[in-house]
Amino acid sequence: MLFDSSIRKELARSFGATLVVLVTVVMTMMLIRTLGQASRGSVSPSDVMLVMGFTVLGQLPTILSLSLFVSIVGTLSRMYRDSEMVIWFASGRGLLSLLAPLLRFSWPVMLVIALLSLLVWPWANQQIDQLKQQYEQRSDIDRIAPGEFQESANGTRVFFIDKNSAAGETASDVFVAVTEPKGESVISARSARVEVRDGERFVVLSNGQRMESGGDKPGTKISAFDEYGTRIGTAPIAISDEGSVKTRSTPDLLGQASPMAQAELGWRIGLAFAALNFVLLALALASVNPRASSSNNMVFALLTFIVYYNLLTLGQSWVGSGKMGLVPFLALLHGGTLVFALLLLSARHHHWSPRQWWQRRSAA
Repeated sequence: MLFDSSIRKELARSFGATLVVLVTVVMTMMLIRTLGQASRGSVSPSDVMLVMGFTVLGQLPTILSLSLFVSIVGTLSRMYRDSEMVIWFASGRGLLSLLAPLLRFSWPVMLVIALLSLLVWPWANQQIDQLKQQYEQRSDIDRIAPGEFQESANGTRVFFIDKNSAAGETASDVFVAVTEPKGESVISARSARVEVRDGERFVVLSNGQRMESGGDKPGTKISAFDEYGTRIGTAPIAISDEGSVKTRSTPDLLGQASPMAQAELGWRIGLAFAALNFVLLALALASVNPRASSSNNMVFALLTFIVYYNLLTLGQSWVGSGKMGLVPFLALLHGGTLVFALLLLSARHHHWSPRQWWQRRSAA
């Protein structure tokens, strides 16, 4: 019992430190990525922190799995280097006896990973999509700030207004500069309002004048108008409840037979299964020769994690393209990894080796 409590305390310290480091790294990467999206106009600058937070929240299952895997491998490797495992084996306990304290420490983390992948992952993706769609569905009038020159989304118009009304759909003292291949035009008007006609949004200018220049004809053409309308885009549409498969809840995906829905479901379930396999793989792979480099074991463990994660992504693409069914994918990848981890763990527990097997076969 004393050994169990001490190893769980050391695992908790290692897990906490690894989690803090990984979350910091991922948050930095997501911040850079989100700032890039904001500079391209895909995300509102005011929503950068929200999008980054939801993105990191969606990546937490992978971060927790890697933290759990690294903490177990690091803790057991230290025990091998300090000869604590030698004492453990000399007391008549084998490698499999370590599985119980590891699972007692890991099951709350695995439960959190399952909840995050099955419930929080689609919710976080839905929030990100809503923020992006709300920003992308703004019209050119919505982008304008009173007293500031503002460029349109496609870069062909420059707007300036004196003030907005309370409704937000009308403006006064409007200035619009339009650059087109056939020439340039400058429009000024006393007021403007936004109207929706046949699903298209138009800004209607009232009591103004238009100056056109360029093109094939020299000089400047000046014309006055009572009303002048120009199209500024499609009307805002409500955000679809269906959305992409990443935003659908897990119960909804269970009722869908499409390959994309099955692939997304396999990804979410796979993250939960992978956490269990990582615990078994960590116990089976954590073996250090005190005379060898202490980093080789960790590098090999990280390589194993990368290969497993890439196979999970590859399997998702295969299921989504219809090359493989969901059940065969889960059985082949996660079931096969589970069997491999158990066989490797049993071989190390009973000290099996290919050399001993060959000697026994030769003697027979």
